[in-house]
Amino acid sequence: MPDRAALRAILSRFAVDSDDRTPIEPFGRGHINDTYLCKTNPATVLQRVNRAVFPRPDLVTENVARVTAFLREKIAADGGDPDRETLSPVPEKTTGLPFVSAEGECYRLTRLISGAESREAADPDALYLAAKTFGRFLRRLSDFPAGSLYEVIPGFHDTRARLAALKAAADADPRGRAAGVAPELGFALSREADCGVIVDGIADGSIPLRVTHNDTKLNNFLFDEKTGACLALIDLDTVMPGSLLSDYGDALRFAASSAAEDEADLDKVFLKVENVAAFTRGFLEETGDYLAKRERELLPFSIRLITLECGMRFLTDYLNGDVYFKTEYPTHNLDRARNQFALVADIERKLPALEKLV
Repeated sequence: MPDRAALRAILSRFAVDSDDRTPIEPFGRGHINDTYLCKTNPATVLQRVNRAVFPRPDLVTENVARVTAFLREKIAADGGDPDRETLSPVPEKTTGLPFVSAEGECYRLTRLISGAESREAADPDALYLAAKTFGRFLRRLSDFPAGSLYEVIPGFHDTRARLAALKAAADADPRGRAAGVAPELGFALSREADCGVIVDGIADGSIPLRVTHNDTKLNNFLFDEKTGACLALIDLDTVMPGSLLSDYGDALRFAASSAAEDEADLDKVFLKVENVAAFTRGFLEETGDYLAKRERELLPFSIRLITLECGMRFLTDYLNGDVYFKTEYPTHNLDRARNQFALVADIERKLPALEKLV
């Protein structure tokens, strides 16, 4: 952590009341950016954007500023509260830019959404509320020019490219691990035909290119601490052009799994259909009037595909020597991959029920 005097000097450059005594403390559980709570009035959140993950943090931050400004207008027009329903970036005092550069690093400041909490797990009722918030997020951005956003991570949900990366890692086998994961490799390779469905749909126009969030895990939703209402979808660093199917699928990969994604006892890993039902009901109540026919058809498939993609990413990293995902023991990524593939297999068994549900 930089010393507090240095952080206060950075904070002083933003358009917020602060002085050399303003309390600043580490904040949150994020693993990418360095985040600090600043006890200004009102309270704010200062972040150093991780350049190792985001080589152009200035463009990432400009994406966030553009999208939140657009959302704030839409929320106000809907009679909502922009200060509670989306992030509120604070500009730099002299330039008006949504970030400050200091010693080669990029910092940004947002107002704290007070009285709100994130959750690691939720019951179907809370998932229904989260899905409505997610649906409103997409609907409000439906006329934002998606192609004008900076693509933060090119090809992030190109599942065909993810499979190609897995094949390359198995062929190179830099850590001599490929022989021990033949069943897992076979599982992924046998589903090669599925990997191009969404990217090909975007290419031929049957799946619209939309503004997407790309990290719709439950812990990126904020709930009111008193009422339990779902307020906002936050952590907008990966907002970029894509398919809403990726967001929907990833949300349920996380929220409808019976176990944590590194649970090694695969008998404990299955899809909770009641969670899919609750989330899908809320999602379709907000988006059903503008979904393309192909988007609606592929909702159940997307849960399966994004879970497969995530498993392939874990397996690729295991073969490459655990260079991307943080691990706590030698087979952590392999356990994650096996977990996700077990979840894919259960989704496949339940696919007819999911299609009927939608």
